Amino acid sequence: MNLLCGVVSVILSLTSVATGKDLLGAENLYLYPALLIFLGAVFDFFDGFAARMLHVSSDIGKELDSLADLCTFGFAPAGMYILYLSQNYADLGLVVYFPIVLVVFSALRLAKFNVDTRQTESFIGLTTTATAMFTASLFLALSTNDMLADVKLGVWAIAIMVAIFSYLLVSEIPMFSLKVKSFGWKGNELRVALLAVALISLAVLGVGGIAFTILLYVLFSLIKMVIK
Repeated sequence: MNLLCGVVSVILSLTSVATGKDLLGAENLYLYPALLIFLGAVFDFFDGFAARMLHVSSDIGKELDSLADLCTFGFAPAGMYILYLSQNYADLGLVVYFPIVLVVFSALRLAKFNVDTRQTESFIGLTTTATAMFTASLFLALSTNDMLADVKLGVWAIAIMVAIFSYLLVSEIPMFSLKVKSFGWKGNELRVALLAVALISLAVLGVGGIAFTILLYVLFSLIKMVIK
């Protein structure tokens, strides 16, 4: 289901690039591609849980998980970047497809994760899921939030964003785990602070609050790394 969400998201984005219309008839070209990324994240969250509950965990499942993630959280967000550029800049030609580099670094990140024994309790480098959810929430917010109606991201801004997230995917920056092992304050300070900010930003910014929260997650992880 995760993989299907990613495939359909890509098809919708690239069809809109080619035709200027949404395949499902939506006025907002970013709506369904973004929602499918979010839905894919839900399936991605529960697949491991379901495998353990049904006692069908396997090495094949691990590989399938990464293949699905590459499409839903690598190719699908790249498709949304391409869609945004094609809708706002008519003279880029093939340059409009440069965000596809995000797929390459997503593949590297997922392959690295599969063989890296250090990432059992926390992550090293930003996850593809976080990268994709940032992208989906950003473009959905830009296209639905009246406060952001006049905001237009430049080509260089998109290029810098793609470059930064590509680096974060394969970086050695430790990202603190969001898994809660106890309900006390001690040891959960960053998680509680991030949750509080997430709730506030969602209330103020709507769906754009997801993108803001992910940026804070990266910032908190960098601060924790520097302190250590």
